[in-house]
Amino acid sequence: MSMKKKLFGIFGPLLTAAVLLSIFFFAPFKIDLDSKQVLADASTSMATNVLRGNAIKNKAIGSKEYIPFFGSSELSRISPFHPSVLAEKYDRNYRPFLLGAPGTQSLTQALMMQSMGENLSHKKVVFIISPQWFVKDGVTDDYFNAYYSELQTYQWVSDLKKVTPDDIYLATRLMDFPKVKEDKRLDSALNDIIAGKLPSTSDKEYIDWMINLFSREDELFGKIGMISKENEIEKAKKHLPNAYNVTELDQLAAKIGQKATNNNSLEISNSFYAKRLKNKLNRLENSQTKLDYRFSPEFSDLQLVLSQLAQDNAEVLFIIPPVNKRWSDFTGLSQEMLQDFSKKVKYQLTSQGFNNIADFTKDSDKQYFMADTIHLGWRGWLAADQRIEPFLEKKSTEAPKYKLDESFYSKEWQQKEPDDIKK
Repeated sequence: MSMKKKLFGIFGPLLTAAVLLSIFFFAPFKIDLDSKQVLADASTSMATNVLRGNAIKNKAIGSKEYIPFFGSSELSRISPFHPSVLAEKYDRNYRPFLLGAPGTQSLTQALMMQSMGENLSHKKVVFIISPQWFVKDGVTDDYFNAYYSELQTYQWVSDLKKVTPDDIYLATRLMDFPKVKEDKRLDSALNDIIAGKLPSTSDKEYIDWMINLFSREDELFGKIGMISKENEIEKAKKHLPNAYNVTELDQLAAKIGQKATNNNSLEISNSFYAKRLKNKLNRLENSQTKLDYRFSPEFSDLQLVLSQLAQDNAEVLFIIPPVNKRWSDFTGLSQEMLQDFSKKVKYQLTSQGFNNIADFTKDSDKQYFMADTIHLGWRGWLAADQRIEPFLEKKSTEAPKYKLDESFYSKEWQQKEPDDIKK
């Protein structure tokens, strides 16, 4: 056998694979990612590929139909009073696009927003702030890794025209995560940004090439793992009366809540209690006496979100859910601490012009307000809807006026005692 044939035997399959891969990634065809049905399915799927990608969510957010609902695990629990169910049943002029999943916190949301570009400009937005994000060390490595998007991070780096305090904070924060630091080219670019410089030409060329690759991957595989909750929504709609009457709906919410929580005295949904709590109660009693949401890097991560929303001139309704008081009494979680947390986070919002806040932290002992320990339930979502529906359906009379303060990126603010905040 000639040397040429031997070499082709060794390298031929590799070259063929490389050529096929190039055709696959760089051919002009793409899957129907922006069809009406795909967007409808994606709006309730909360699929990781949708959250980490751009093609589907950006098309939806750029449309007039969908409103971004940023949050975390509370969005995944479909009940008759979930925002997606109420919007469909009562044929509202908007449909929620659910952007969150268990573990998506401010850092993930900020990168997701940044990747939307013009699609978020002057848009109305609902943002649910969960108190339990604000633990001592902020988002965990596991949660960060689960939703980390190379595409969105590279896009932010590539789009930089000048380095701002937002960029320096974001670059510094990203370096806290091993998954980011192991990407040597990105590590190099982030170090430049931290020093106030734009990335080097060679790093930028590499990053732009990778954006093309990840964008193509997003176009081809964005639908993988996307399971619509439409069937659950259709089923949940059947419980609701045809006319929207708050008193009647509140009575129905209490009735459904009572039936759904009848296997325990903590007002926690039966399945959640049976699967996740029943066999651990001895260990969980008084287990949260030291939990504190007043001091956390999450406050500065949230500032990234606020900065992005302000740059986009977005109008925002913030929702702050309570913690089930029956549960907090059992675990020793301090409701007084939660009120201090609420005071601190609301100061950060209102002092910068984010005045539209639905703070439910004082509703912790309302019956059937919560579905379990920390997630809004039947009467909770209905109460939230009293703020969501008028905010989204009525035209705004004036544009928001934001005045950002970069001191919210400081460690001093992260550790500031709520009692020391001067209004």
